[in-house]
Amino acid sequence: MSTHVKPQSTAKVFRLPDLGEGLTEAGLVQWLVAVGDTITTDQPIAEVETAKSIVELPSPFAGVVTALHGDAGDTIDVGAPVLEVADPAAAAADAADVEHENYRQEERAGSGNVLIGYGTTSNTTKGRRRPAVSSSRERRPDAAASAPAPVERTDSPIAARSPIAVRSPIVRRLARDLGVDVRSITATGTDGAITRADVLRAAVDTAVDGAHEQHRSAAGAGHVVDGLPVVSRERMSPLRRAVSAKLTRSRSEIPEATVWVDVDATALWDLRSEMAPAGEKAPSVTSLLARFVLLALEDYPVLASRLSDDGDELISFEGVNLGVAADTERGLMVPVIPQAHALSVEQLDAALRELAATARAGSMPPERLRGSTFTLNNYGGLGVDGSAAIINHPDVAILGIGRIIERPWVVEGAIVPRRIMQLSLAFDHRVCDGGYAAGFIRRVTELIEHPLRAFGRV
Repeated sequence: MSTHVKPQSTAKVFRLPDLGEGLTEAGLVQWLVAVGDTITTDQPIAEVETAKSIVELPSPFAGVVTALHGDAGDTIDVGAPVLEVADPAAAAADAADVEHENYRQEERAGSGNVLIGYGTTSNTTKGRRRPAVSSSRERRPDAAASAPAPVERTDSPIAARSPIAVRSPIVRRLARDLGVDVRSITATGTDGAITRADVLRAAVDTAVDGAHEQHRSAAGAGHVVDGLPVVSRERMSPLRRAVSAKLTRSRSEIPEATVWVDVDATALWDLRSEMAPAGEKAPSVTSLLARFVLLALEDYPVLASRLSDDGDELISFEGVNLGVAADTERGLMVPVIPQAHALSVEQLDAALRELAATARAGSMPPERLRGSTFTLNNYGGLGVDGSAAIINHPDVAILGIGRIIERPWVVEGAIVPRRIMQLSLAFDHRVCDGGYAAGFIRRVTELIEHPLRAFGRV
């Protein structure tokens, strides 16, 4: 992990805070500030990828940014330094000291002129005052003054070699800000000096070379496994690692069982279009099914409970925090609707739309991704009919919903086209048996096939 830093005498260090859910690290997506910026308390300073979302990280300090720890793509451990901030007055004083020392180093190296467009010769000192030089240091002879000034970079992997012609402090600062080692730059100035265009060109070349090197590393440089060339090696993101850990724990700890049923959803399909308020959209199928599930959980509350960590106690709740699985470009997320049992279909529909938009935008706060007591997974939107879903630990059950499609169905002895869907319930066999789980899924089926009963109209 690299560090962008301007040395400071005093600075407050902001360390990555505890992110909850047992997370120990976060991925740095991008910096929102730079060294030298003045920031305020609670100002977002970076975007980081937590277990299941990308969030903005606010600074607890105000002042001038003096150090950034890490580059985009790095992983930062909880408790590790993220950013350093100093008081504006202290930062200004330290910056002045640093600039003065850099200037003295240039002078000692023999750079007789540091203005853009001016050469460095033995005559350049005429008519120009130098900063006072301590008498304990010997002034270099004029012959040395004609040599280009070397620029020292303590963070450069390239050892000091020949002097580099960087006569402009502006060009030097540009190279430093862009992370370009001046020793790797080919000068094109008429007097052999490195120009601003040289630095910009080198920065582009460095970025391209870095991308190619990253690709070569990812490709395994021709590495072969079991007779097949390796195309790439990509470190799993914090999201994928968190999902992996959670699903592994679910499979290893929960003795789950699954029951499923095909349901005639024709009545629900027809009723939904009639539920649209004038000039507005009809509620989503997911919001209607969520309401039916919440009604069924009133009769089968064990499926919205939890087991204690030691598995000796069943923890029951008054109400339901409904987790809703959402497929995003970054992977599976399960945002939570708290106190969902108290919401109407319209409120559930609005909450589901907001959750889906926020999750897909990658801006879901971590606190909204935990606390569920039952999970709903409508994978029908992915074009599949059924799935043996994995329980979202620490929940004890998850209901999967397949797509609703027309199929031939027997109604009163006749084969007719009907809208059919499949429900699949995975449950923790420690908290209940198959009969209890079957009772729950039958109740949901009844509400889907006779939706008016859910609204007290039949």
